[in-house]
Amino acid sequence: MPEDNVQKCKGCNRPLDMPAFEANMRICPKCGSHEQVPVRERIKMTVDEGSFKELWGHLVSKDLIGFADSKPYADRITETIDKTGENDAIVTGDALIHGTKVAIGFMNFGFIGGSMGVVVGEKIMRLAEHALKEKVPMIIFAQSGGARMQESVFSLMQLARMSGAIYRFQEHGGLYISVICNPCTGGASASFAFQGDLIISEPGALIGFAGPRVIEQTIKQKLPPGFQTAEFLQEKGFLDKVVDRKNMRWMLGKVLSLYRGIPMEVI
Repeated sequence: MPEDNVQKCKGCNRPLDMPAFEANMRICPKCGSHEQVPVRERIKMTVDEGSFKELWGHLVSKDLIGFADSKPYADRITETIDKTGENDAIVTGDALIHGTKVAIGFMNFGFIGGSMGVVVGEKIMRLAEHALKEKVPMIIFAQSGGARMQESVFSLMQLARMSGAIYRFQEHGGLYISVICNPCTGGASASFAFQGDLIISEPGALIGFAGPRVIEQTIKQKLPPGFQTAEFLQEKGFLDKVVDRKNMRWMLGKVLSLYRGIPMEVI
């Protein structure tokens, strides 16, 4: 096969054996780089088999301001829905993790870079309200490039709506676990991604408000090695733990069992 057609690891640039790579949860067997996972695949590897019940999947973004760049925003929405089979950049619902019921959301980076518009804000707000009503823990897998510029101020408004709903949930004793995946930047990092009672991340994830290149150009200084990686943020106290993808479901189950006060069965 021509080299241009071989998928390579973004961490070590080695060619990937795709069947082995996918069987290894899209983790490079050579360097351990955690590559991005399609949202439905992420759901399957996280929750108990057959337990996920999607909520508010019918919500679809609209072109609220008549935005156009290289194409009209309305056309971009339609094309992305057709391409991904998803209606927006987050999938939300109820599920079980090692037998514990949770309200859970999975950001979908494949949908316009996981950007947050009105629909993402609405679904996260509803998820927090649903978790409060059902008295269950809430988990959100954050993976986003930030606010969706095509929705302008309507997108920025969602930061306050999401944060307020999560705060009310926590004020009533709700447990919110934030799981950060690569990348998580902009408005996502400035709102729900860092509101968790427990904040964990996959290895090597890029996390921050602005990217390192923008920061270097702004402050005219060279940044430290590994700046804005999950490991760097854990060292500085911004993250509670960096967890390998293969251990993520077990870790979530363990935390949930402690929250319920019920010993988790040996896995």
